[in-house]
Amino acid sequence: MHHHRMRVACTALAVLAFAALSFAGIASAKLTGVYTRFEKCPYTNTEVKRCITSYTESGEVILGSKTVPILNKTTLQGGLGKFNEETGFTPFFAPTSGDALSKTPQNVPGGLLGIVPEAKQPALVKALIKFFFENSLTGLNSTLELAKPATEIKVSQLHLSEELGTALEMPLKVHLENPFLGNNCYVGSSSSPVIWKLTTGPTSPPAPNKSIKGFAGFAELLEEGRVVENKETKLVDNAFSAPAATGCGGIISFLVNPIVNGSLGTTTAGHNTAILNNTINLASSAAVKKNNEEHP
Repeated sequence: MHHHRMRVACTALAVLAFAALSFAGIASAKLTGVYTRFEKCPYTNTEVKRCITSYTESGEVILGSKTVPILNKTTLQGGLGKFNEETGFTPFFAPTSGDALSKTPQNVPGGLLGIVPEAKQPALVKALIKFFFENSLTGLNSTLELAKPATEIKVSQLHLSEELGTALEMPLKVHLENPFLGNNCYVGSSSSPVIWKLTTGPTSPPAPNKSIKGFAGFAELLEEGRVVENKETKLVDNAFSAPAATGCGGIISFLVNPIVNGSLGTTTAGHNTAILNNTINLASSAAVKKNNEEHP
């Protein structure tokens, strides 16, 4: 089964390479059919060789003691450049508009009440907990955002198909969203991001986490092989670390930050996990451009 997936993936890459040499033109119309998946791909950029749109449809993210299931579809989209043989990765190009990684909120089970630690607290902290958390507006969302420009994303189709090594690397920050936490409550930042090195192969985390394994998925060729849809891809990482939360509670963040971090618990490497179940769509930029030209 593994060798079959690799043969399909290699065939798909060969077809995409052929398609890239077969089409040329100037984009001036609109995309149709499956090509609409690549509507924000910068395919008119001559450095972009392929378009990518990846949907994370389920999975979970664990930070310390908190688990957030992925229930709302998250999208990663943009363009891919020429494969770099030295690094093993392909340059990533930002989409023509919007975010490379969609800012899709996920509900945190337990809401704000779920992040309040049960340990004994000083009187002032208890009063703050009562004021901020014991009310009817205690829902809490967790939103993954890129912590650096999209060009910092690294993609390796080779590693993905081989189920070995990093297939997707992203610098992230986690936005904890609730009116009482303010607008700037984050785990991670541009200067201290959470770095995911997602793989379809086995992980090698420090204790207490144990190795888990991803899955390359199944490749299906569409549009006479010009579009590849990789289904049931499982990307995992449980070896990353996360910094302490900052900016929570606005002007009283010096009091609220410890409450949030106390609830998260230990977020050093070996205590966090990301499991993303994806459908990955790839197409040569030339094929996308040609479809665009053919439908004025």
